[in-house]
Amino acid sequence: MSELLNVDCGVGGVTTHFRSREMGDDLHSETMILNLGPAHPATHGTVRIVVELAGEHIVDADVEIGYLHRGFEKMCETVDYNQVLPYTDRLNYVSPLINNVGWCLTVEKLLGIEVPQRAQYIRVLLSEISRISDHLTCLGASAMELGAFTVMLYMIEARELLWDLIEEVTGARLTISYTRVGGLKLDLPEGFGPKVLAALPKVDELITKCDRLLTRNRIFIDRMCDVGVISAEQAIDYSLSGPMLRASGVNYDVRKVFPYSSYQDFEFEVPLGTKGDNYDRFIVRLEEMRQSARIIEQAVARMPGGPISVEDPHIVLEPKDRVYNSIDGMINHFEMVIYGVKPPKGDVYLPVEGGNGELGFYAVSDGSGKPYKVHVRGPSTIHMGILRKLLIGANMADIVPTFGMVNMIGGECDK
Repeated sequence: MSELLNVDCGVGGVTTHFRSREMGDDLHSETMILNLGPAHPATHGTVRIVVELAGEHIVDADVEIGYLHRGFEKMCETVDYNQVLPYTDRLNYVSPLINNVGWCLTVEKLLGIEVPQRAQYIRVLLSEISRISDHLTCLGASAMELGAFTVMLYMIEARELLWDLIEEVTGARLTISYTRVGGLKLDLPEGFGPKVLAALPKVDELITKCDRLLTRNRIFIDRMCDVGVISAEQAIDYSLSGPMLRASGVNYDVRKVFPYSSYQDFEFEVPLGTKGDNYDRFIVRLEEMRQSARIIEQAVARMPGGPISVEDPHIVLEPKDRVYNSIDGMINHFEMVIYGVKPPKGDVYLPVEGGNGELGFYAVSDGSGKPYKVHVRGPSTIHMGILRKLLIGANMADIVPTFGMVNMIGGECDK
């Protein structure tokens, strides 16, 4: 960027500066530097985008993801493996169940164990409910930021139906900490399957209303089509994943390529875009919700019986009746609470398909009850790397919808 002129104007709390630059046209001889965020409501309170504008045209952009000041990875190294779970809730806090599942699968890979099939199916069922909730939040907020307030209300209504189901199973709506290394905290409540099947048609009806309101709306199409285009080659070069990658036509879904928790047992399609613009990213998420509903229906119909945790007192807490009525049960309980699960020495990486893309955990064990090293591959961190490229050449009005379709979640960016 060129040298700043000695002009500093405070406009509505937003600081603007001017730069001299050869614009190559008769209309502009100076550009303006504008801070968008972190106070802007669309930037989640952490992101700061410094744009250089020639009129409404974005000449350059500097994107800062900011900090939540939590230190996720280092905190994980101070507690035992199960105590990491509340921290994972706060990564992508819109679909925390997927984070829970990803972490437990990573530790189970270190231990060399596989949970019972019923636990696997329950994990899939709740993960897909969470995926729909994630997409509803993203699309509803993005529609509202473009002025489609009714769509936001419909999508939040649909999300409430799903969060009621999650609350019934886990006891919480957002920070749920439901899975455990080796299984689950609780089994499904009685009659849960019929409640899920009763809620899905209502959710689908609300999604269909939003589809009809937006996807063939002339204003919406003009605002989203051919904006923020990412080619398949660029998407791969920037290590994008999830809807960001699939909107560019690249067929990669962790659930298909590296199946986990019995995903190989389920039939579903992977929606793909063609142009890789904001409109394609919107449509891909819309269709993914319908595919998640297919998986949920199959999980309910095929739900196996049996235990929900491995039967190993050195991995899973003993039942209370054994703790209170058996000396062995009490000793095992005390050891688990004091020392935690102790995987053998080694290191593993395991990815799952999060709401935004590939969510991967890398964990190193030194044989003790606490992780020696934890690293998380949060898709939001990766996706923010391409935002500057998407903004340069766009208009000022394109910043918010483009940022919305990236669907940055601050918890995933925090280290």
